[in-house]
Amino acid sequence: MIRQPKSFLFVLDKGVATITLDREKRLNALTFEVYEELAETFEQLDRFDEVRAVVITGKGRGFCSGGDQDDIIKHLLGRDTPALLAFTRATGRLIKAMRACKRPIVAAVNGTAVGAGAVIACASDFRIAAAPAKFGFIFPGVGLCGADMGITYLLPRIVGLGHASELLFFGDIILAPRALEIGLVNRVVPDGEACVKLAQEWAERLARGPAFAHAMTKQMIESEHTMALAEAIEAEAQAQALCMQHPDFAEAHAAFKEGRPAKFRGAPE
Repeated sequence: MIRQPKSFLFVLDKGVATITLDREKRLNALTFEVYEELAETFEQLDRFDEVRAVVITGKGRGFCSGGDQDDIIKHLLGRDTPALLAFTRATGRLIKAMRACKRPIVAAVNGTAVGAGAVIACASDFRIAAAPAKFGFIFPGVGLCGADMGITYLLPRIVGLGHASELLFFGDIILAPRALEIGLVNRVVPDGEACVKLAQEWAERLARGPAFAHAMTKQMIESEHTMALAEAIEAEAQAQALCMQHPDFAEAHAAFKEGRPAKFRGAPE
């Protein structure tokens, strides 16, 4: 059984694990406990075959406003370098866990996503935003560099170097339409309710799909970033050969011949 977290909501239904950050009055700001439990949750999801896709969202009008000023920020002031490094490594652990998780992750950005909240959105595989949502990598405004939790690795891959540099140097807040324009989000919908609804629909569709192949797609997207083209082509040849040996490949062919939808291994009814 998946261990139920204490610091956020976790529901598993139809193959979709939905994580809802649950500090509504603080715009779902992160605490030390939330960071740790989120990382632990993403690290263990791959051990459960019934989890085939993930949705992460926030309760109320915020997705995530980053580190909590009272629970985290004030406790960092005056600490020595080893203590600060332990904290920054702990926050990066969450992003590493999200990218290493073999399940596709859909971020339902229902409202404000700034600081670490914006990084969590970028660590997801898909981002759906509510029209009122705001995004900001606000680190320069608090005297920090734009490089935090892996965002200088993630963001240029999503929006390109120029847009990433603008967002990370200036730290400006952008609205959902601009986020869509530069490719930061996949879709913009009218409000938070519609945002979560579409994210669930996408995740359920992913959950019905070929889990082994989806895991391979995510792994190859992540690992090919540093490869030369010839190396990437060879890696994909090996990945696809493995997928062709999986029962889902034969099932897809049989379903096509029989004129019915494919029933991939382990997919929810």
